[in-house]
Amino acid sequence: MTDFDSKKFNKKLKKKIQKSVGKNKNLTIKTKSGFYSLGFIGAAVYYVSTATGFWVGVLGILKAIVWPAFLVFEALQALAA
Repeated sequence: MTDFDSKKFNKKLKKKIQKSVGKNKNLTIKTKSGFYSLGFIGAAVYYVSTATGFWVGVLGILKAIVWPAFLVFEALQALAA
């Protein structure tokens, strides 16, 4: 029968934990970009559907790209009042 080496076991366990945590970092980045993409599509649909002309629709697409900036601006403006 072999002796249990707790130091060796702890070292291997730490490596496995660090390895799995390192893999999960990419998962959170993909989740954020998915949320942004969904918001972009929703904003683009809204701005284009309310457009009265072609160039206003093009402007709506450009607004949809930067919709988080509008959101943060309005939030900070509401907090300041």
